Amino acid sequence: MPRFLLSNDDGYLAPGLAALAEAIRPLGDLEVLAPEQDRSGASNSLTLDRPLRMRTGLNGFHYLVGGTPTDCVHLAVTGIFAETPDMVVSGINRGANMGDDVLYSGTVAAATEGRFLGLPAIAVSLAGRDCTHFSTAARVAAKLVTGVLRHALPADTILNVNVPDLPYHEIRGFEVTRLGRRHKSDMVIPAADPRGDPVYWIGPSGREADAGPGTDFDAVRRGYVSITPLDLDMTRYNFLDGLSQWLLRC
Repeated sequence: MPRFLLSNDDGYLAPGLAALAEAIRPLGDLEVLAPEQDRSGASNSLTLDRPLRMRTGLNGFHYLVGGTPTDCVHLAVTGIFAETPDMVVSGINRGANMGDDVLYSGTVAAATEGRFLGLPAIAVSLAGRDCTHFSTAARVAAKLVTGVLRHALPADTILNVNVPDLPYHEIRGFEVTRLGRRHKSDMVIPAADPRGDPVYWIGPSGREADAGPGTDFDAVRRGYVSITPLDLDMTRYNFLDGLSQWLLRC
């Protein structure tokens, strides 16, 4: 029976994680290891300046005090459990992770860490403003997990899944997509703390730029589940020769 590791970046009490666990539990053995707090935007960060403590949460889930999604997956795969999991499933994130968002997403990072450590991995997000239909995303996740068990993913590849925030019967289908692109982020938002000292909030994400047919933005907007295969090898191979020539002229 396969063993699954679930994690997220919204924290161990997030409703998306509970919905995911309920959907995946019938498919095999389950371990859930998630951050104690919301770590959205943590990306692929590891905690290297202090030890990490694992505790059992009020709902029976395990979590890391102050840990990141990457911490959770790294520890789970490299030895804190008696058996190594067979697959990592991250989510269900509250909100989309499309286009440039994947660079910052802790949800995607948890899946990425699993793949770095040799396991197939899927990141699942519920794309919507209100995010009420976690059961829809959980049903989609279970379907895709079953598919990955039957058909191995290529090496260095994860699936980034974004599910429209709709009842399952209103989902129009599944589409294989590429990442869209956003305009650059809005300006930083200055404010002041209670002492009057300046503080700054990161501005909102930029608006959609490349969001046409074939992109994750377009699929979700039309009511389709977007499934984007992400390659973890970030080498720009078609620039290797050009860069070599450029260096010769330096």
